[in-house]
Amino acid sequence: MKIMVIAGSPKAEARTRGIAQYASEVLRELNVDVLYFDVGSDQLPLFTGDATSAENETVKKLSEYAEQADGFFVTTPEYHSGMSGALKNALDFLGGKHFKNKPSAIAAAAGGGKGGMNALTNLRTVLRGVYSLVLPDQFVADPVNFDEGNVLVDELAQTRVHDLATQLKELTELVSVNKAKS
Repeated sequence: MKIMVIAGSPKAEARTRGIAQYASEVLRELNVDVLYFDVGSDQLPLFTGDATSAENETVKKLSEYAEQADGFFVTTPEYHSGMSGALKNALDFLGGKHFKNKPSAIAAAAGGGKGGMNALTNLRTVLRGVYSLVLPDQFVADPVNFDEGNVLVDELAQTRVHDLATQLKELTELVSVNKAKS
């Protein structure tokens, strides 16, 4: 089983990446092959709908990973009550053929307080728009959940990400078994 983890922050120092890296570790411990894509380091051109952009090496990597993936774990910061523009740009290069009937787990890094929820609602809407099976559960991390290196260190936060990754693996297995029977 392969799960694509998408770190959805363009910033070099991002707490979002801390969630994505921890989720990747957990998934590997659960014997899942992780396909890791980071919109901060795997920089994409601006999506214009032009077919020639499919020749871009980073766009190819994104598309190939998404095609191989049986499920997705997508993380985002909250920018102006929505997901990051870099993550939305990445998702615009993909579509239903990449996501249809594949489970997705979502998580956000917030600035504190009640932040993150709008970004997750926005992300959930976009993933449903490409026919992904988005898990009902989700996770929002606050700055206090990370150390100074943006590593997710809070025990309760780690438990929540572990539980979310486990749910994703279990649903992905169920969906994959049913696809095989069809």
